[in-house]
This record gives sequence, C-alpha cells and structure tokens, in this order.
Amino acid sequence: MILSRPPGDLSAAVWIDLLQPTDQEIAQVSAATGLRVPTESQVSEIESTSRLAFEGGAFYLSAPLVAVGADGDHQATPVGFVLSPRVLLTIHFVPLAAFDAFGDEAGAAPPKDAEEALLRIFELIVDRAADNLERAGAACDELSRAAFRGGGARVKVATKLSAALRRIGATAEQISRMRDELLGLGRVGAYVTESGIAGAPSVNATRLKAIRADIASLTDYEAHLSGKLQFLLDATLGFINIEQNEIVKTLTIASVVGIPPVLVAGIYGMNFRVMPELRWALGYPMALALIVVSGLLPLWWFKRRGWM
Repeated sequence: MILSRPPGDLSAAVWIDLLQPTDQEIAQVSAATGLRVPTESQVSEIESTSRLAFEGGAFYLSAPLVAVGADGDHQATPVGFVLSPRVLLTIHFVPLAAFDAFGDEAGAAPPKDAEEALLRIFELIVDRAADNLERAGAACDELSRAAFRGGGARVKVATKLSAALRRIGATAEQISRMRDELLGLGRVGAYVTESGIAGAPSVNATRLKAIRADIASLTDYEAHLSGKLQFLLDATLGFINIEQNEIVKTLTIASVVGIPPVLVAGIYGMNFRVMPELRWALGYPMALALIVVSGLLPLWWFKRRGWM
C-alpha cells in the first residue's frame, strides 16, 4: 500500500509511506522519486553499515520499531527511512501507531518538506515509546505490590508464583523491545546529525538534538525498569525457594515424627516367646500410649524450636 502526502502525484509528494509494498509499488515509487526502495531483508540487517548509509544524495536508514498488537503484544519490526532533499520514503511491514498518527496529522496539515516529515515521525515514535514505558513502569509497580504486600484473594502459592514469573517475563520482553527501538532510533539521529557528509539532506539540528535528549532519558528510565524487573525476578525466585524449603521442612517433620511410633510398634510387634509385656493386663493400652507419646514428643520439640 502506498500513502503519499500530499496525495496524488508521487513525484510531487514530500512523504511516501510504503506498507507491505508489492514489487509493482516499489517500481512505481522508484520511478517517481529516482530513489532505491530497500527490501525487507535489507532493512532487517543488524550491522551499522547496512542500517546507516548515504547513497545517491539520500540517507538510507533503518531501525527496529515496536508494533503493539490489539492483544497488547509487543512485536519488533524493521522500518526503513530514505531521506532525500525532496522526499521522505518510509517502508514498514506491519501497521505502526506512530505512522498512522502522522498520516492523520499530514492529512489535515501536510508537512512542508521531507525534513519536517522525518522529525515529526521521530517525535511521535518517541512519544509512544514513552507511553509504553510508562505502562511497563505501572506493571512493575503492580508486580512489586503483589510480591511484597500481598492482599487480594487467597490462591495457591504455586499458582501465584507461576503467574508472577510469566508476567515478569512478558514485561521484561516488552521493555527489551522498547530498548532496541530507542537505541536504533538514537543511532539514526546521531548518524544524521554527526555524519558531516557533503551534499547530505539538511535536518534541523536543534529539534533532532531534543529528540536525542528524550531518547537518552527514556533509555535511562528503561535501564531503571530493567533493574527493577531483575530485582522482582530474584525476589520471586527467592519466594519459590522459601516455599520449597517449607515443603521440605514439612516432609522432614512428618518423617521424624513418624520414626518413634514406628520403632515402638516394631518392638512390640516382635514374636518372641519370652516377652514380659505379653502377660500384662495393661500391656496393650501401654503400648498404644507409648506410641502416641513418642509421636507427640517430637512435635512438642519442633514447636518449641519454632519450626512449626
């Protein structure tokens, strides 16, 4: 799909957005702009020389951005930017909220040039990254309250800890995706600002510096959230160890309490011909009482030591 601003003649557009472009659409845009349109495999490259390049008077840039699905799932997707003095091409393969928002803005007030389009898209991407990090921070706070303050309905401890681990893992993955997005966008901003290539398209250094400052602050906040999640993960694993120790302690107490009664029952269950207790009228009640007392004594000792 091709979306151009202003709509109509591609040769007059200052922004052309390609969403899952076909070969025919790529050829049409290349013919109208004279620019090479990167393929999905090219914008997916991870080495810097492939993500940041200058060719034929235009910047060829790419970065992994975060697409948030309807179910809240965060997916990393490669996005390409081709910035020339006359037109900005954006290439992506899943819908992105920042591009949709800029499309709505551009429909009401088209950008005056390619530079303005690029900077506004970057600003919208950073704004949505900040919103996503705020939601991740709220999720971390909720996990922290659930871990250390408890409350709410009583559920099985194993179920609660398992759910906590899954939520921590999902939140950590989301934050990791956003970190890749911010770092990729930061590298793009640094390259455009500091490349110093003769004949390169000009970009407002002041606005781009402000965008990079926002990216740096969000990266610091992401590092804070990552540290908090690591702490919550360690705490959850510690709770799991405590729960396992409680189970082992319970089994240990049960086994120790059962040893003396079994020993007494074993002694009086021996079939020797000469046993004084065989002729006692109270021998059987005595044996039963001895079994009960031998079981209660370890329980009393464990309770006195505070083990139960």
